[in-house]
Amino acid sequence: MPSARARLLYVTDLAYPARGRRYCDEDIFLTSRLRDTFDLALCHPRDAAALMDGFDAVVTRNSGPVLHYQDAHDAFRARAEETGIPVYNPLTGRGDMAGKQYLLDLFAAGRPVIPTVDRREDLPRLPRAERYVVKPPRGADSVGLRIVSEDEVVPALADGGLLVQPHIDFVHEISFYFVDDAFQYALHAPVPDRRWELEPYRPDPADLAFARSFIEWNTLAHGIQRVDACRAPGGELLLVELEDHNPYLSLDALDDAGRDSFVAALTSSLHRFLDAHR
Repeated sequence: MPSARARLLYVTDLAYPARGRRYCDEDIFLTSRLRDTFDLALCHPRDAAALMDGFDAVVTRNSGPVLHYQDAHDAFRARAEETGIPVYNPLTGRGDMAGKQYLLDLFAAGRPVIPTVDRREDLPRLPRAERYVVKPPRGADSVGLRIVSEDEVVPALADGGLLVQPHIDFVHEISFYFVDDAFQYALHAPVPDRRWELEPYRPDPADLAFARSFIEWNTLAHGIQRVDACRAPGGELLLVELEDHNPYLSLDALDDAGRDSFVAALTSSLHRFLDAHR
């Protein structure tokens, strides 16, 4: 008799109104392909804690910013820890999964990230700029993000709990996509103010070394990660975000062969992940 297929609870918010993207299309595509190998059920992130029992693993995908359902997410994490049901991506990520503290830590350590502070007394550490980006430490998908003038920076920090970065007139943004520690593809936005009009990008060895350094820093043995970077006016790359919770993959920007390759990599990763938790 054939061995039983693994049962996966796939967490997604199919109705999430992302700007410039359709999360639902990506997850409809992925689940249609993963069903060739796994038994799947889809659920909203608010229902995950109640439904996860009876599955071999939970796969978190395009579930939207946790800020919108923090209590439900906390309950889900607590339930996963209580039951030991594996979660993919694992809940040990040090990037956006844990908030934006990593930007502060990496900047303080001298790593190539957009300069970031969260205290008024640290503002002199930032390069002087005419405009600044202010955002919440647990935000995502530009939720709560504001661009303020130099005169508005100090008042913005008065209430605490916000991050401040200089507004950089970058050349373009590049996103590097990894499954486990294996690079899959890169996409870039040639027009800076059109973030989600993406085209394939062929990274050079220095670009890849930059992206891989943050994958290695994060130390996730399994999972999908997206390293977002901007090309500064001087040509260097700076980390914008390390998305290790539910990165949107922009699979619609790939050709059929690229999508097939990604699905194969994800399927193999899920098998390794399940084997590691048996």
